[in-house]
Amino acid sequence: MDMGPTVSFDPQELRERFNPKGSQLWCMQQRMLYLLQQIDGICERHHISYWLSGGSMLGAVRHGGFIPWDDDLDIELPRTDFLRLMKILERELPGDMALQWHTTDANYFFQFAKVRDKDSSLYERNGYDRVWKEHGIFIDIFPVERVPRWIHDLSNRTLGHAYKMMRTARDPRSVMWKVRLLARLNRGFVFPVLRWLSRWCFPTPYYDFALGIPYFQHSLLEDYLPTRRVAFEDTTAPIMREAEKCLEWRYGNYMELPANPGSEYHAEDVEVFPKGVKSES
Repeated sequence: MDMGPTVSFDPQELRERFNPKGSQLWCMQQRMLYLLQQIDGICERHHISYWLSGGSMLGAVRHGGFIPWDDDLDIELPRTDFLRLMKILERELPGDMALQWHTTDANYFFQFAKVRDKDSSLYERNGYDRVWKEHGIFIDIFPVERVPRWIHDLSNRTLGHAYKMMRTARDPRSVMWKVRLLARLNRGFVFPVLRWLSRWCFPTPYYDFALGIPYFQHSLLEDYLPTRRVAFEDTTAPIMREAEKCLEWRYGNYMELPANPGSEYHAEDVEVFPKGVKSES
């Protein structure tokens, strides 16, 4: 009988090595956990289904919480619910949190959103965030939609010039007017045309990250919903209905640790302040 992947590591040893209590990474994870709990409550009140994504879902299944060396947290939900959630978060987020989306930050050109903690400071290694309004510890919120892979690839090419301009500019602020224009053109014209083609000319049962998001997956709606709650640190969080199937597709033996754990971090220049120090000032 196939019992599936098994754990072959000492969870306590990993925590002591990578994120012992009181360490900077532990503090970051605690702040992300706080953000998740607030978003979870809002989604529950408004009957919005979401689930942990990528490494966060892997952490829930393999570690019962964060991957010990992980410095980000991701969630997903269907694009229609994502758009509704954006409007709700603008109204209902607590005062110590901020929504980062193109409606709240003109320079934010990503096609997924972030919820930021206001009582911390963080910059990502990719450098795109230097021109954004908010710089606190965050959760990424990814919309998913039904779209064929080639159309998704095309959407990444049409928006990809924005990433290229940001990477190559000596001063990213000098090209922001071009980036904003390109992002508006994609949101207002290119992506609606591609969605029309996806729906009426090239329908597919498979969902991927929404157009313009440079990551990929390949799942059916029944792989996502209904979600199921599992232990996540000292609380619970929802994961995909077929989480193990998805993890195996993405990672192979997902219960096996990578060869060089903790070798890649997203954040740098991190400061975590006591709650209220910045948000109430």
